[in-house]
Amino acid sequence: MAKLGKRTRAVREAFAGKDNLSVEDAIALVKDNATAKFDETVEISMNLGVDPRHADQMVRGVVGLPNGTGKDVRVAVFARGPKAEEAQAAGADIVGAEDLMEIVQSGKIDFDRCIATPDMMPVVGRLGKVLGPRNLMPNPKVGTVTMDVAQAVKNAKGGEVQFKAEKAGVVHAGIGKASFDAGKLAENVRAFVVAVQKARPAGAKGTYVKKISISSTMGAGVSIDVTSAVVE
Repeated sequence: MAKLGKRTRAVREAFAGKDNLSVEDAIALVKDNATAKFDETVEISMNLGVDPRHADQMVRGVVGLPNGTGKDVRVAVFARGPKAEEAQAAGADIVGAEDLMEIVQSGKIDFDRCIATPDMMPVVGRLGKVLGPRNLMPNPKVGTVTMDVAQAVKNAKGGEVQFKAEKAGVVHAGIGKASFDAGKLAENVRAFVVAVQKARPAGAKGTYVKKISISSTMGAGVSIDVTSAVVE
């Protein structure tokens, strides 16, 4: 059996026996043990009582975190003419049409969010097999297919987070950095939870939010008392 490193042993000891903490206590524990040499991302995971394989149980949405994510988001925009100029003025990192399609088809995807004007969707549609698996396909339901590209770019760079339930019914996202003030992380946690609550699909039966946990990039996870995070 491989010998555990000093840091790993310390983290395990710190988290041992701790479960179902309040939002504030869980954040304090994660922050205290985020000791990597870089500013670790604080991540949230929510186990939901849904089966995303059924269309009426899919959970998907977007939320603007009140204190941002702390991440520098690179945004690509598919647009032409004046809309392309608007996107560039708003701070988009990559703007194009067929030329951008060719870049993506070549395998070079140097962006974290993809936005498109409605008229560009026939072009973007050809990239479904490339962008879809990376959760980058523009979608009007989350505001990434829009004529207001300038606002969409600002939202993406200002701390907007998209979420989508995976096969096991789990939703996860980065909700800030370990260096964030604990109070700001708590606000982000609750804003994310509220957004997922509001996205409850019609087909969801029984308990919707089963478990909530947070962790840092290199740290262990700790579960949060659902009643501490869920806003009725």
